[in-house]
Amino acid sequence: MMNFEKRTGPDFGAEAPVYPTNGVPDWYRDAKLGFFVHWGLYSVPAWAVQHGEGVNIPTEDAYAWHQYAEWYGNTVRIAGSPTWERHQRLYGPGTSYEDLADLWDASAFDADAFVGELVDAGAKYVVPTTKHHEGFCLWGTGTTGFNAVARGPRRDLIAEFHDATRRAGAKFGVYYSGALDWHVSDFPAIESDTDLFRYRRNDEHFARYATAQLDELVERFSPDLLWNDIEWPDGGKGREDYGVAETLSRYFAAVPGGVVNDRWGVPYHGFLTREYTHIDEIIPQPWESTRGLGYSFGYNSAEDTRHTLSGPDLIRMLVDVVSKNGNLLINVGPDAAGRIPELQRQTMQQLGAWLRVNGSAIYGTRPWVRFGEAAGAPVRYTRSDAGVHVHALDPSAGELPLPSELSAGKARWADGPHAEVIRAADGSTSVRIPDALRESPVATVTVTP
Repeated sequence: MMNFEKRTGPDFGAEAPVYPTNGVPDWYRDAKLGFFVHWGLYSVPAWAVQHGEGVNIPTEDAYAWHQYAEWYGNTVRIAGSPTWERHQRLYGPGTSYEDLADLWDASAFDADAFVGELVDAGAKYVVPTTKHHEGFCLWGTGTTGFNAVARGPRRDLIAEFHDATRRAGAKFGVYYSGALDWHVSDFPAIESDTDLFRYRRNDEHFARYATAQLDELVERFSPDLLWNDIEWPDGGKGREDYGVAETLSRYFAAVPGGVVNDRWGVPYHGFLTREYTHIDEIIPQPWESTRGLGYSFGYNSAEDTRHTLSGPDLIRMLVDVVSKNGNLLINVGPDAAGRIPELQRQTMQQLGAWLRVNGSAIYGTRPWVRFGEAAGAPVRYTRSDAGVHVHALDPSAGELPLPSELSAGKARWADGPHAEVIRAADGSTSVRIPDALRESPVATVTVTP
């Protein structure tokens, strides 16, 4: 996956716009865990080719056999692709992707119950997709009739998400596809990473359209986070009032404690994003790891337990990301009706249960002097005012070695009891992991001087 902070747009020289100086606020760095919600027209067919271990897809077929169900609107336009074949069979050759808007029934969606499940799983912020690359808006926008109030659900889904998230006491963010909008474009299907940036509108008219939509979202919802995707049209990267610099300045004026990501295609970056990517070291800048609970963000009904993160896997992923100075934005993909699939719910519930015991070693923490050890038992470190939190990624080993810097400290398990510290003749120190914790995905001990 590409790193978007490396894309910084046209060189304007002396005429370069002046960007905001806002950094990444402490609330975001303390939050550690957010939930993405990818929900849109793609949730009606809810399908993509299954990916995973043992599946080999040639590079030249990566877009025709795309792993993301939310890209259905693109893959269905690639004649002969598995998505195209399935669409013809299920909906007939006369049904376009956009016709699915009238088949979308979201009657089972209960925003308070839905957001409640995310918060119970540990979410400190919630980021629904307001408009994905398909161009279908999930709020009552005045810019286009292609929206969820005028068609399909006949509801302002983003308003419902917003209100429920505020009631639940979590931060509210919005995802917005800035430079891709297939509804107002007339390009061939994207079939490569090069096409991703070639087949998109960069004109002033589209830049004004995108800015008007983003301004609407800010005015109506005052989102704590703006999560832009696939850059911004080049026609809106200068000093114009509809340009990125001015748009972000208006946002920060309206939401002084807000934060943005790095996917704007300009030199200004908020937090860095890493998508379906494992990071090997601490990244000094605040960053965010994002991925789906499966191989897709949008719901893929073809996925099963082989394609879905287990609770223990997700817990270990969160600990690993936080130890390296990151946040985890994990995605849930509801079905068209607005229900969280049971496989995803089970994983979320296990994460929430672990965090209710161990959350103080995750929330509000910062990286220690290193994230883990190069050799020996798999371990991760975080730190807070309470001490250094040592996370055993394999509690079944029975012992947790402590680094020399912590060998003289006092250790306590996350659920309260003092830990039994073993000091060997060779000077090494370890903690005996109680039997009750040996089946836990991660056992966490806090060491104080």
